[in-house]
Amino acid sequence: MIFPMSSGYQIVVCGSVVPDPLQTLEPVSGPSGPALKNETLLPAVLDPWAAHALYEAANLAKTAPGSKVWLLSLGPKAKLQQMMMTVAQKALFEFIALDGPASGFTDAAEVAALLAESIRAIPGLDRSRLLVFGGWESASRGAGATLQMVGERLGILDQFQGVDELRPDADGTLEILERIEGGRYQVSRCAGPPALLGWATGRLPEPKNNPHVGMINMRTVMPGLQRAKPVKLTGNGVTFAEVSMPKQMRETRIVNDKSPEDIAREIVDWIRA
Repeated sequence: MIFPMSSGYQIVVCGSVVPDPLQTLEPVSGPSGPALKNETLLPAVLDPWAAHALYEAANLAKTAPGSKVWLLSLGPKAKLQQMMMTVAQKALFEFIALDGPASGFTDAAEVAALLAESIRAIPGLDRSRLLVFGGWESASRGAGATLQMVGERLGILDQFQGVDELRPDADGTLEILERIEGGRYQVSRCAGPPALLGWATGRLPEPKNNPHVGMINMRTVMPGLQRAKPVKLTGNGVTFAEVSMPKQMRETRIVNDKSPEDIAREIVDWIRA
């Protein structure tokens, strides 16, 4: 087993609540802007991309003694508490909560500023050991820019997106596999922390629920929720012209006596058009 750092890593995972993807999501226009229909009634889960980042962080912390994992979440306090009922049993972490909107109709720059500020405020934070994890994408804030801006605000220049694997070496360097076109990987080598990684699906399965881990986490989860700092996202400068469900288009024709090649050619022409 490799122990990459004698003092371990400090890993901050950025991830928040999203509506359960098995629910039907219908956008609506409200008095305060776009939202989801019956959003407060929808069951909440940890963003799937952020969940992979959390599992990878917990696994990495096991291999490096002295490591610690924080989960930083911005969302409505009630939804965060609902999410913690299951997530707290998956991996060991200290919970940091920000009480605010988790809607996908928020400004990525505003969200990034709040997250970066909260990371800086972590007591005893050591930049020489810092790794910031998060989802490469998001089921709500899918702008693909939030995590990058968090890194920029923290002055972290070594950023990697679409990560599926992180391999620490004995000399402290990090070998990182990022997804690129054609199902291939770009292999990068980083001298070490600080670094930011936006995770894809990773290589680890979802951990089983462990009640013992849940009890340990609850020592920080409940106080973290009680201390959750209320935040507001003004959305200044951001406007939405329209929100609607994706439209389905179906064009059906019944034809006879056409060869498979002709049918395939017509389908390709239709797609190109």
